[in-house]
Amino acid sequence: MQRPPRSFVFDTWPRTAARHPWWVLGATALALAALVFAYSVFHGSYSDAFSMKGTEAQQAVDLLQARFPQQAGDSATVVVRAPAGVNDPATRAKVAGLIAQLKALPDVVDVTSPYGGQNTTSSDGTVARITVQYAKKARDLPPGAASALLALRQQVSTPSFQVEAGGPVVASAERGSLGNLTELIGISVAILVLLVAFGSVVAMGLPIITAVVALVSGLLVIGVGTRFVGLPSFTPQFGAMIGLGVGIDYALLIVTRYREGLARGLSIDNAIVQASATAGRSVLFAGSTVVIAMLGLWAVGIRFVADLGTAAAVIVALSVAVALFVMPAILKVVGHNIDRWQVPGLRVTANEGESGFGYRLSRMIQRVPVPALVVSLALLVTLSIPLFSIQLGSSDAGNNPTSYSSRRAYDLLSAGFGPGFNGPIIVALRMDTAAGAAAVSALPAELASLPGVKAASAPRFNADRSAAIITVTPTTSPQNAATATLVHNLRKALALDTAGKGTQAFVGGTTAAFIDIGSQIAGRLPILFISVIGLSFLLLMAVFRSVLVPLKAALMNLLAIGSAYGVLVAVFQWGWGAGLIGVTRTGPIESFLPMFMFAILFGLSMDYEVFLVSRIREEYLRTGDASGAVARGLSLTTRLITAAAAIMVAVFLSFALGDQRVIKEFGIGLAAAIFIDATVVRLILVPAFMQVMGDANWWFPDWLDRLVPRISIEAHHATPEPVPVRTDA
Repeated sequence: MQRPPRSFVFDTWPRTAARHPWWVLGATALALAALVFAYSVFHGSYSDAFSMKGTEAQQAVDLLQARFPQQAGDSATVVVRAPAGVNDPATRAKVAGLIAQLKALPDVVDVTSPYGGQNTTSSDGTVARITVQYAKKARDLPPGAASALLALRQQVSTPSFQVEAGGPVVASAERGSLGNLTELIGISVAILVLLVAFGSVVAMGLPIITAVVALVSGLLVIGVGTRFVGLPSFTPQFGAMIGLGVGIDYALLIVTRYREGLARGLSIDNAIVQASATAGRSVLFAGSTVVIAMLGLWAVGIRFVADLGTAAAVIVALSVAVALFVMPAILKVVGHNIDRWQVPGLRVTANEGESGFGYRLSRMIQRVPVPALVVSLALLVTLSIPLFSIQLGSSDAGNNPTSYSSRRAYDLLSAGFGPGFNGPIIVALRMDTAAGAAAVSALPAELASLPGVKAASAPRFNADRSAAIITVTPTTSPQNAATATLVHNLRKALALDTAGKGTQAFVGGTTAAFIDIGSQIAGRLPILFISVIGLSFLLLMAVFRSVLVPLKAALMNLLAIGSAYGVLVAVFQWGWGAGLIGVTRTGPIESFLPMFMFAILFGLSMDYEVFLVSRIREEYLRTGDASGAVARGLSLTTRLITAAAAIMVAVFLSFALGDQRVIKEFGIGLAAAIFIDATVVRLILVPAFMQVMGDANWWFPDWLDRLVPRISIEAHHATPEPVPVRTDA
């Protein structure tokens, strides 16, 4: 029989890497060095601020930049607490000195004194607030601007004169201080899981090494990218979470297949080619689905979401590249030493037979497939119930740890003035006629009468009175659902109040901007869902030549993701077990988080689908026994999927110990989804469903077979031909 042409990635390259492993490793080291150099010269900085084209909040920014640039930048709120009273002569002198120092800070254009203003000192006279206006938005400020403010705060703050700082400018400077610790915890747990899975220190080390290489490379590339695009401050932690999870998993699959090859008596070089031709194809396909899912975020039409998705896609792509192009060289260098330094008491075989746990579990489920199907579906539906109470929004500084100055400033403002002072709403007004200025002067009284408004400031006009701003203070905190209602009511009221008066109003500010983001994301979620699910369905259909298998995968993945959303709501909105991960205040789910979780989880769950179903299909094509193929396929992949899932769950859960709420949400949500997917879905639902459907699992009509292109993730031959390199001892 004529042999299909060789593939460069799965055949030619593994042979080349096996022939010249040290050249490959040297080139990898040089590439890393080049990335380090590029990062040191070209890296930018992360920022939590971003623009949102087409939203009213962005229109407010554009108006102020054009007509009132002094008020177009972001601001910081400096809060002073003096037990002796802010009107005490000694305290007033300190405040005056502080204001002078604030005015001297870089990029500061105005500082508002707390004396003589409206709602600038608390009713008990112990707390005062100072507004520091910057010339630019937080994303455009140099990194030293916020750092200088925080340094000054630390310098002047004492127990009798407490000074704290908050606001958009400060938020971008306060990074997660526990990032490195969480990564170390994740890697430590991954090491333990790999030791149990392989029983060997050497075999355990390979996935860790390659995952770290890919992650470091990805973070360096993204660091250079921040010079050109705006990425939020949690991007490195987010990237580390995804990179460690997929990087270890992809390497784990290849190392497992390599050990299987050695156990069957193949030479080192043939085992490398065999692993690349089988596991390598699965890695490429699984990684491609994750990359496609992340790049699918561009369909949402929100730039910062697309940029963050692209950053994650870069890290996943590099994880695939390292697994495919660097791992063969590492395996050649390690050779038969892959099983050296075995852990006492952990004698793990390279593959699992019909006496293994996976085979026994599958046979047990296959004896009662319908009850297993019903119970597992009921469990997933139950976990998904909280999803119907989800509140999307943006968490405020009140969710930060108390080690943050922004959190202490938030608490002082809430106690002294009310929670709404932590998220003022800015009304930007454009006046095109002389009568417009008179109409604007009457607006504060009307706005102050609206439900949910605590105060509305007098308008501040620009020099030619063609633009003005009014600051509206809500009665509720920025993350409260009532604040979102107020923003919508303000827009309706202002549209009526300014109609026909030569004035146009735009409701903006940070609080309104996040509300607009939530609304825009909610409107575009169906686009993402349809595009990712549709493309995944087509890919699986092309790979497995089946209609039911991809349909089953799509539905079960949706159930697993829905269950993860339910867990998120229960923990972060309802507070169930929140204290265990350091969450002291309930609040909404970040508006962009469901979108990212969907893209990530749909891609990652495809990994397990490919790993499991490809083995089942392999057995079915070999034997024609649908029931036996399911049991055998599960027996061959149970240990691998369990180890891979345990590593991902451990890595994701470790990030729940970080100090940023959004990272905690990602960690808990991703860990819950992977755990559910690898246990309930893969170990129970899949064998139960495929047992019920029997041979119908592989039904694929001839007309569809002709239309759908073929994508192979299996080797063209079961045993690779000899590799023309030196023989192994």
